[in-house]
Amino acid sequence: MNPEDPATPPGATGMAGVDLASRWLGAGVVAASDESFGFKENLLVPAAADFVPGRYDHRGEIVDGWETRRRRGEPGHDWAIIRLGAPGVITGVDVDTSFFTGNYPPYCHVEACGMEGYPGVDELTSPDAGWIEIVPRSPLKGDGHNVFAVSDPRRFTHVRLSIHPDGGVARLRVHGEVVPDPRHWDGLTFDLAGQDQGGLVVGSSDAFYTSAELLNRPDRARTMGEGWETGRRRDDGHDFAVIRLAATGRLRQVEIDTSHFKYNASAEVALYGRAPGDGGLRDGTLGLGDGGLGDRGLGDGGLGDGGLGDGAPPSEPGSPPWFPVLPRTRIRPDTRHVFTLREPGEAVTAVRIDAFPDGGISRVRLVGAVEPSARIRAGLRWFNALPESQAASCLAAEGVPEADIAGALAARPLSGDLPGGIAGEVLAYLIRGRA
Repeated sequence: MNPEDPATPPGATGMAGVDLASRWLGAGVVAASDESFGFKENLLVPAAADFVPGRYDHRGEIVDGWETRRRRGEPGHDWAIIRLGAPGVITGVDVDTSFFTGNYPPYCHVEACGMEGYPGVDELTSPDAGWIEIVPRSPLKGDGHNVFAVSDPRRFTHVRLSIHPDGGVARLRVHGEVVPDPRHWDGLTFDLAGQDQGGLVVGSSDAFYTSAELLNRPDRARTMGEGWETGRRRDDGHDFAVIRLAATGRLRQVEIDTSHFKYNASAEVALYGRAPGDGGLRDGTLGLGDGGLGDRGLGDGGLGDGGLGDGAPPSEPGSPPWFPVLPRTRIRPDTRHVFTLREPGEAVTAVRIDAFPDGGISRVRLVGAVEPSARIRAGLRWFNALPESQAASCLAAEGVPEADIAGALAARPLSGDLPGGIAGEVLAYLIRGRA
């Protein structure tokens, strides 16, 4: 797949993880200090930057990026604030200066913060916003990708790109791992495979035309190029993709969408689930150590990306470690198929989609409810990863006194034992979930 194509999935530029600042996930540019020559919204355009010399409007030459005026020695620098489409732990930032040659900024730095709700510009630019530097002031090269690794383990909701002193940036990509707010799950079924919730495609048999990482995007495909398409098979095998769910749950409904694949859709599909390892957790209790969280802490029962078997389809239905979720079923081209399961089956932590014999699928939705033990794991990871100011805000909103908030924050990372008093009571339902 062409990494410059607009359908390129997260991670295709060489950085691991989802692009948390993707417009596909709902990210947006909240504010900028200046956008005299190029609109701030260009930073998050999904397609790679483009430029046609010699095109002008009343602002000057038309650029495909964010470009500020010349400061000419005045104090300060320019900045843009981005609301992440999915909050998470940031692992890398790409400041792309493509086509900016004589007008790119010589330096940049990047900050991030975590805030509750939907803060406005005044809140995000106030001294209380709690911005944390994740990329120190660093030199930039023009007309290219400037990739910076980030090692901060906290969960952020916004980033601020600062350029010194001025200039143009074509695109900004913020890669990382989604850390969902599990308070939004309580009492609901939702797409457990959704990229915006933390679902992740961890492997596939083939990505000749387009990647399987497109399968769990939360939007609808607009063209055939925004779905998963494999090469034409000339053997007796079939293709497959594996999705690690956002949290272990019981599925209620499966959606297989072949929209836009008219002559090359997969002919049949079958789905298999993988049961989680318990990891020492007891449902509905907080008597657990964080050894049950695993590196990802999202209820995968110790399954890492490579822990989903060897990727080979089972020799027969139900062969371990996979068990059938949806039997082999004929599907139609250019059709959204919805299969409601008769009753919730076994809890699953990952699902494998087998596509016969090859072809294309636009989207896969796996609607279900989170298991209580997985809700606990997700609650612990979420609260432990919050920046201190956001964690304090969560507790204060539930009526926890200031003195007790300080004690609760000092006790992080929480595992089994919770503080006493009202702080402990509030933390218990934040982590377990509301009934």
